[in-house]
Amino acid sequence: MSSVHVEVTGDLKKLLKDTSHLENIDTEGAMAAIGEGLRESTIRRFDTSTGPNEKKWKTSIRVREKGGKTLVKSSNLRNSIHTEYDKTGMAVGTNNIYAATHQLGARGRVIKPKRKKVLHFKFNGKWVTKKKVVVNIPARPFLGISEEDEEDIKKILDDMMRGE
Repeated sequence: MSSVHVEVTGDLKKLLKDTSHLENIDTEGAMAAIGEGLRESTIRRFDTSTGPNEKKWKTSIRVREKGGKTLVKSSNLRNSIHTEYDKTGMAVGTNNIYAATHQLGARGRVIKPKRKKVLHFKFNGKWVTKKKVVVNIPARPFLGISEEDEEDIKKILDDMMRGE
């Protein structure tokens, strides 16, 4: 069995008074605030086309050819970002089936038709017919914690520790 020995020197009454508010900390409220801040930050990344590291995403072929924003054709991915929290922690994420592909990228992804014998699509202004296509999808990270997010989290936790 292990044990911990703590020795306190100095003004014990002052220490207890200074730390008494810690037993009433609203950790669930802090986790909710952090989670919502990260969710909002993640959603803004779809407007700026940048990752949490502040690097711009590679422009998609659709955007180059037709305009719009990368990863925002239907807004399904952006609108699927949600947060869950309790007093022990929080998570920000999505259950969107293609989220991981865009977050991490995919090299050598094989695309095959689901309902037909061939794929028929326009590429570089010309219609193409193929039985399968191998594509490389670059990573476009949208989930993560930026430097600004870190500062916001520190402020929330500092306020929580001060009882504000």
